[in-house]
Amino acid sequence: MPSIATATAATFAALGVLCLSLPARAETEAELPTRAEAIHARVLAIDTHVDIPPDFGTEAYDPLRARPPRQKVDLPGMEAGGLDAAFFVVFVAQRERDPANYARAMADAFAKIAAIRSMTDTDHVGRIGLARTAADVRRIHAGGRRVALMGMENGFALGRDLDLLGTYYALGVRYLGLLHNGHNDIGDSAVPSRRRNETSSEHGGLSDFGRAVIARANDLGMMVDVSHAAMDTALDAIRASRAPVIASHSAVRGVHDHPRNLSDEALLALGKSGGVVSIVAFDSYLRAVPAEKREALAAPRAEWNLRDATDWARMSVAERDQYSDRRAAIDRQWPKASVSHLVDHVDYAVGLIGIDHVGITSDFNGGGGIEGWNHANETLNVTLELVRRGYTEAEIARLWGGNLLRVMATAEALAARTEDR
Repeated sequence: MPSIATATAATFAALGVLCLSLPARAETEAELPTRAEAIHARVLAIDTHVDIPPDFGTEAYDPLRARPPRQKVDLPGMEAGGLDAAFFVVFVAQRERDPANYARAMADAFAKIAAIRSMTDTDHVGRIGLARTAADVRRIHAGGRRVALMGMENGFALGRDLDLLGTYYALGVRYLGLLHNGHNDIGDSAVPSRRRNETSSEHGGLSDFGRAVIARANDLGMMVDVSHAAMDTALDAIRASRAPVIASHSAVRGVHDHPRNLSDEALLALGKSGGVVSIVAFDSYLRAVPAEKREALAAPRAEWNLRDATDWARMSVAERDQYSDRRAAIDRQWPKASVSHLVDHVDYAVGLIGIDHVGITSDFNGGGGIEGWNHANETLNVTLELVRRGYTEAEIARLWGGNLLRVMATAEALAARTEDR
């Protein structure tokens, strides 16, 4: 039997969806695209989580030319789809916690930072610029270029060296995703590692080191990201942080019960803190995947012995392309969740915690991509569905980036006050 809090949240969400479904004015389905295009052209659309592969910035992955189906973001696609800005993510895989693997994670992080900086600072400086502040985002966008920001996924890239956080910040990283799949020194993950036979909890939430990491991030003005964190870890992080916290790529359990999705309790805490959850276009987080499709997907994973991100990292470019081709064929047979499913989660979150605390993200190149938004050039389709549901232009602007920029500016202001003391 659902709890009173869950039932109440569901009721509010249902009422929110009902209200949003009432059109602001009489309008036929044929007329919606024209209005959506006009709105999309005016809002600043920010994708809060786009992964980059190890070959980013090389001939194998030129930001001017994506190679579908594995690669879903390129500069022409961003321009065509009206995706104005993206957090390009410095991801490191979780491995055993020992000096050699800490060093490897740091090396991987610096290599990805260098690749992103090469794109913005030298290779394509006329088309995209690196933003370090919320004001930078608006300035670069106003100048007609795409905007790149940097986020880091998995605090394993710190090892046990707290000072490294300042180094990453100086290079441009503006949010820290505390965890990925598998526990680390910061806290417990929503998805423990099967490879390492982890139990559901190691630290009981956030560790003492994790609290020190969050305090340092607050001092720097770096946003804290709780996507991939276990619920206890996420709640501890929200309580520990002096600045609002984000979930850069998550969905909600109130619509689909998945370990990676945020509970109503976590969403309410996030909203109360002033934070933002970016609803992610990730098939299995948005709805239940049919059993036949799960079985079909298991075959290529077994063939390449893929258990976690470390296995993906060891594959050659050719092997990744072959695997992605197989995945694409399965998706054609059993289509992924749709943009409508994505906005179902947006509706629920808005109904529960309010329009000021919700955003949108793709998780492209990291498993994200759905029917209707499977490449950066299809970004307009999300706005079209929001318009169809009755969201106003002002609300769409908040969802597509205004809320995130508010959190970013708040984190910056807090750090400035800390420095002044």
